[in-house]
Amino acid sequence: MQTITTTNFTFPGQKNVYHGKVREVYTINDDLLVMIATDRLSAFDVVMPKGIPYKGQILNQMATKFMQATQDIVPNWLLATPDPNVAVGHLCEPFKVEMVIRGYLSGHAAREYAAGKRELCGVIMPEGMKANDKFPTPIITPSTKADLGDHDEDISREEILANGIVSEADYLVLEKYTRDLFQRGTEIAASKGLILVDTKYEFGKTKEGKIVLIDEIHTPDSSRYFYADGYQERQEKGEDQKQLSKEFVRQWLIANGFQGKEGQQVPEMNDEYIASVSERYIELYEKIMGEKFVKADVSNITNRIETNVNQFLNEYYK
Repeated sequence: MQTITTTNFTFPGQKNVYHGKVREVYTINDDLLVMIATDRLSAFDVVMPKGIPYKGQILNQMATKFMQATQDIVPNWLLATPDPNVAVGHLCEPFKVEMVIRGYLSGHAAREYAAGKRELCGVIMPEGMKANDKFPTPIITPSTKADLGDHDEDISREEILANGIVSEADYLVLEKYTRDLFQRGTEIAASKGLILVDTKYEFGKTKEGKIVLIDEIHTPDSSRYFYADGYQERQEKGEDQKQLSKEFVRQWLIANGFQGKEGQQVPEMNDEYIASVSERYIELYEKIMGEKFVKADVSNITNRIETNVNQFLNEYYK
């Protein structure tokens, strides 16, 4: 099965390229970004050695649809999706923080809580909670944006402001947008029988100084979902929640002795496991989006992407 794990394009007007953990971002003529969602899989801030078939297409299409479904409440960077794996939008200066918002005590927050911590990113977590309980009010727990291979770090609102990472005026906008997006995402998830547990948003500023949503939104890579049906019963019995997210990959890695810590080796992912991850991502897409996933032609992904992007750029700059 063909996957795309790295790109090396030279598009008309190309100024530079940034290789992220999963996405590769090409700057065109100082006004556009071409963002390619590869099939790379990242967990514990480490890129896995093999790609996952259709993963890039799934993330790109989900992010596009969710941006379209939220553009009435929060402006975003997106202009077009000329290819299943590609989004094109306005060049923005990214804020150096990720806005993480949590409606439930899950994932990283639950691990910190189990270790005895009751404060996360300057936010106090109530006593007496157990994993996957709902917070009284969703909490915002930002992290610093790490470069490829580095770990994102928890950071408090106070530290962000004190270090001048984001101005107070801008940070108030980021907080409002984060809460508004999470509320809309929660409503969309509920309509599909799901609970949006936690997610992260990234924002940037256009050349005109407008704050906009960038990168992916409400995908299984950036978000965690529970099935609403049976949630309460599972909590009462102390059972694990049935969830839709990348957590199944993290749990597999943990079970195989890997958490991204120094000296640990990424376990071997055989073809059978890779295929099962791909199938799981397709299942995630269909459940979260409420529609059938249509596989793109992957006989020559690189050529397909190059052709589609060049065609778009030629039309755009006519």
